[in-house]
Amino acid sequence: QVQLVESGGGLVQPGGSLRLSCAASGSIFSINVMGWYRQAPGNQRELVAGITSGGSTNYADSVKGRFTISRDNAKNTVYLQMNSLKPEDTADYYCNLKYFGMDYWGKGTLVTVSS
Repeated sequence: QVQLVESGGGLVQPGGSLRLSCAASGSIFSINVMGWYRQAPGNQRELVAGITSGGSTNYADSVKGRFTISRDNAKNTVYLQMNSLKPEDTADYYCNLKYFGMDYWGKGTLVTVSS
């Protein structure tokens, strides 16, 4: 059974930074895609950034140049460095793991950007 545990959310002022982490445990195939999604109240869940086990990345246009996704394959951990945060980045952020057509989700961590 796969488990994903996020950490690093919190309250930050506009222009500030946060780093999210997500540790995956269980039976995980080495070739996979890990990513971060977010969901603000009243909105659909959207992809923020993804990274393959080979290191290829993709980002939502709204976060390009501000967010950086990375991973440590040895630790089955994915990170999201978020800089120049804006109030519109406020959302619950969810970690995601995909392989063999399966989707696994963490419980989410809240990021609030407010002065």
